[in-house]
This record gives sequence, structure tokens and C-alpha cells, in this order.
Amino acid sequence: MTNSRTWNRVRASLGAFWRSRRAGTRTDDGMSTAEYALGTIAAAAFAAVLYKVVTSGSVAGALESVISKALHAPF
Repeated sequence: MTNSRTWNRVRASLGAFWRSRRAGTRTDDGMSTAEYALGTIAAAAFAAVLYKVVTSGSVAGALESVISKALHAPF
């Protein structure tokens, strides 16, 4: 009889613990304004670097070469 009472107390404590853990994680619905700002700045910086790489002379030449070969391929 004592073992079942102890087990019930342990089970109730664990249940309360996990309910509180789940409730705590549900309050975080998404990013805050500061996180949006940092994400936007990082995305803009990445886009600027990517634009510079793609418009560089060697990459632009390689892209033109690939496109012209694709357009003039024999059927």
C-alpha cells in the first residue's frame, strides 16, 4: 500500500513538472522585434555579398558562357 502511495506522489510530481515545462515553451510565439531587425540586416548583407560575387567579371563571364552554350546547342 505504501509503494502505491509513493508511486502516485512521484507520478503527480512528474506530471506537474512536465505540464509546467510545456506551458513555459508555449509562451514563446516567435521572434521579437530585435530578432526580426537582426535577421533583416543579415539577409540584406548576404544579398549584397551575393550580388557582388555574381556581378564580378569572372562569374558574369562564366554565366554568359553557360547561357550562350545552352541557347546555341544543336537539337
